[in-house]
Amino acid sequence: MDDNIKKRLTASIVKLLGPLVRILLRYGVSFGEFTEMARWVYVNVADKDFSINGRKQTVSRISVITGLNRKDVTRLKKINIHDEKDAFAGFNRAGRVISGWVRDKAYHDKKGVPAALPLEGHKKSFTSLVKQYSGDMPVRAVLDELLRIEAVRKNKNDTVNLLTKAYIPKNVDAEKISILGADAADLISSIDHNLSEQHEQPFFQRKVMYNNIPAAAVDDFRQISSAHGQGLLEKLDIILAKHDRDCNPDIKGSGRKRLGVGIYYFEEDLGETENKETKIKKG
Repeated sequence: MDDNIKKRLTASIVKLLGPLVRILLRYGVSFGEFTEMARWVYVNVADKDFSINGRKQTVSRISVITGLNRKDVTRLKKINIHDEKDAFAGFNRAGRVISGWVRDKAYHDKKGVPAALPLEGHKKSFTSLVKQYSGDMPVRAVLDELLRIEAVRKNKNDTVNLLTKAYIPKNVDAEKISILGADAADLISSIDHNLSEQHEQPFFQRKVMYNNIPAAAVDDFRQISSAHGQGLLEKLDIILAKHDRDCNPDIKGSGRKRLGVGIYYFEEDLGETENKETKIKKG
């Protein structure tokens, strides 16, 4: 590896690990536990993504690629680290119900906003909404999940109101941590795609950032960026839903892709500073 690339990669990895290690320490994950996870991921990725075409991946080759000894590789290949794909699927199903409620006019009131829906009924009910947008998830399970994360309110007259336009767990650390893993992995995978010489078509990866913003401007920008970000995601949701087989079982075509767009807000306190104009006047 070129020395300049290695230095930049090292600096990037150190910066990337900072927020991650802060989370690990907050939840009591030791360095030993982290290194064991890292070893397992090294073996898993080397096994799946770095084999030679036409040849079966071997313990010896994984050992050479990762720098781990053969005994460790053999041991790690036998470990079944918990995979939360089922949990992510649950998030997706609940999220689809919310999205359908937000964008499908059949579930809106006269003002064009998500209506309070009766629990039961063949049309314009919470039951019909869940059956249309969650696939085979039981209605009760979806309702319990949405109530638990405070995305809906169940009323005394057996109707349900939508309280949020997105699946965002409130005060539920386990779910938030799972979403952290899914979203961060998607972002890093996109960066990996764009760094790879094998891909001629880069993925969209952009951000806007300034580093000398007064504190008084933060609240306005936070609200504006959230509103515009949510609006864009709702428009893209409509487009993707038209092509999703779970929402439209009659859609034809081969292959199966998972795709989407993520938007995130970031903010960092760089300390008290004076702008140059103020300094000049004082001088």
